[in-house]
Amino acid sequence: MEATELNHPASADSIEQLTSLNKALADSLRLLILRLLKSESFGVLELSRILDVRQSALSHHLKILANANLVSTRREGNSIFYRRVFVTGEDPYRSIKESVFDLIDDLPLAAQSQKKIKQIQLERAQLSLNFFNRNADKFREQQGLIVAHGDYAPSLHDVIAGLDLTPAATVMEVGPGEGQLLLELANRFDRITALDNSREMLDKSRQAIVGAGFDNVQFVLGDTAIANKRGLACDLIVFDMVMHHISSPAKTFKDCAAMLHQGGYLLLIDLCTHDQDWVRESCGDLWLGFDEADLNRWADEASLSPGQNSFLALRNGFQIQIRGYQKNS
Repeated sequence: MEATELNHPASADSIEQLTSLNKALADSLRLLILRLLKSESFGVLELSRILDVRQSALSHHLKILANANLVSTRREGNSIFYRRVFVTGEDPYRSIKESVFDLIDDLPLAAQSQKKIKQIQLERAQLSLNFFNRNADKFREQQGLIVAHGDYAPSLHDVIAGLDLTPAATVMEVGPGEGQLLLELANRFDRITALDNSREMLDKSRQAIVGAGFDNVQFVLGDTAIANKRGLACDLIVFDMVMHHISSPAKTFKDCAAMLHQGGYLLLIDLCTHDQDWVRESCGDLWLGFDEADLNRWADEASLSPGQNSFLALRNGFQIQIRGYQKNS
């Protein structure tokens, strides 16, 4: 009876999959790759730099991990980015994967690896910053190639109203651009922070606020890491078509969680995943939109709970998502 069961095609297939999984995990470099992909997505060349491993050898290891369903791929234009798989309840090897992930996630990364990761993130951020410094005068025109603020403003207003924040709430907008949403926030709330790592773009939003006669907005040059170090605290942080310009969304979620008061909200307006690579050069995008699973995973790791969301179809085949997250009490 037992021999018959083992010879059954379904049983043989399961044994083969289990063997493949255990072989994939029986290698220190592959375990290190999985550790690096805990929250971040990296391309092959980036992983080669971090691990100091030849690209051909690294591609071989990544193929083994992919065949064992331990990593998944995502195309970002001409580049392939790898991330760790999301373990679902339907995965027959869920307990094995979760146990391994929990164990390797407790392992500290070598200082040299952390240094290389930081350098890669800085290079990504510089690419985006260079774009905005070159195109500050054409920002609205460039952004309009994808979406105009008015296309989703009514839905966004409804979402913000649904948060039931009082006028006394402290609000931060990251990357306010030319100040369209910032003006609306300044009219609704008493204390606003405009945060941008581009001096040129920050000046644009300042001109809009001053021109409208508001005096309740402070302007901070830098990113969420700098704002967090300065001890800024908020009830609401808004990213309006900005997250796809940020080098490390996972780290940004954690920065925001640290700045939010208990019960505070992170509000994200961004594109769903798409394959239109032309936006990199034309609009300075680092990421081609985001999957719901990625956003929810980063939120969960930052102790933020998903709340209300909305989806809108736009011209040129893009779809926008409005997502709210709340800091767990």
